[in-house]
Amino acid sequence: MFLAKAAKLLSEAETMLSVNLNEAAGRSAYLAGFHAAQALIFERLGKVLKTHAGVHAEFLRLTRDDTHLDPDLRVFLSRSYNLKAIADYETDPEAGVTRARAADAIATGRHFVTCVESMIR
Repeated sequence: MFLAKAAKLLSEAETMLSVNLNEAAGRSAYLAGFHAAQALIFERLGKVLKTHAGVHAEFLRLTRDDTHLDPDLRVFLSRSYNLKAIADYETDPEAGVTRARAADAIATGRHFVTCVESMIR
């Protein structure tokens, strides 16, 4: 259920990016990672965490010594959360998300989801 949602969000992010909805694309890329992290937490602990801070912290704890996950991917959630915050709360037009930043978040989000899927299986 969580991984299916992550895949759907990545697909939507790519569609949004294709029509220059960069902020929405960045937000969806982050949320894809968030749902993938929820999947790992559920598989390992049988718990569903709902808050962003709770999911971030538990994901970091669970993957602390996991050599299957690149250290740069471990911090994807905390780095890309900023994209969600910009999309949801920022009102300054200068603080938007560039196409390049959204595209990078989508690519990294896809890699993050794929890695989490392999950790679960």
